[in-house]
Amino acid sequence: MFITAGKVTKVKRKRRYKRGFPVALLVGFEDSSAVVWQVFSQVVKPFKKLELGGRRTDSQKLYSFHESVVDAIKPVLNEGVRSVVVSAPVRTNYASDFLEHIQKHHRYLLQSRGSNKASFAELTGSASNIIEVGTLVKTKQFTDLIEQTTSDEANQIINLLEKNLYRADDDIVVLYSLKEIEDNIYDRNRKNESKTEHLLLTDNYLASSKSKGRIHRLLQIAQNKKVKTRIVNSESAAGTRISQFGGMVFFSTKSL
Repeated sequence: MFITAGKVTKVKRKRRYKRGFPVALLVGFEDSSAVVWQVFSQVVKPFKKLELGGRRTDSQKLYSFHESVVDAIKPVLNEGVRSVVVSAPVRTNYASDFLEHIQKHHRYLLQSRGSNKASFAELTGSASNIIEVGTLVKTKQFTDLIEQTTSDEANQIINLLEKNLYRADDDIVVLYSLKEIEDNIYDRNRKNESKTEHLLLTDNYLASSKSKGRIHRLLQIAQNKKVKTRIVNSESAAGTRISQFGGMVFFSTKSL
């Protein structure tokens, strides 16, 4: 509210929307471009658009184009989102061409047994603009794919957690309480270059917690410090296991 020359002027505040927690990446291929979208639990946001810069019949151009898409999604994968849905219009092979590129040149993303593994799924449909994406993400096929890929991803991380629970290694850390996790992540002197760290919590834990502000701050700082953060559906098998630890768990693994 401002007062000028005896007049009172009301200033409308911008409404903040809830984006929710990160769920997956959606890569929409078209004839000469690709758009990468970040899929959150409440909204989908554009992340990056990439141009082919030539014809698909030019194998060198197509290779460079696919590499640029991989380079674009890698930072998000490194933050902990490991589910990728690749889409393309009907009667095209753009999505399958990209997945074949991943199979040939980035097989580690598919075969790794550790935290580097990503889950890829193919979907028919255009995703070049927000209207097309809005229609696509509402389809049962998309929601089924997301449920499957995120479930596979969460199970992979839980398997890592289970291995750490029974390892006789004093250098491996597994923590369950909010205070202990905060102390560990906020420690400015910690050096964990040789470790991969994970912070997992269920959506129910976040929704029902009386310390939402602390948790959101923790998640942000954890991401800034390269901790792989993940919010898991409470009703999934992985979510059930995390709930047995109180709804949140932090653990580290030795980097490969």
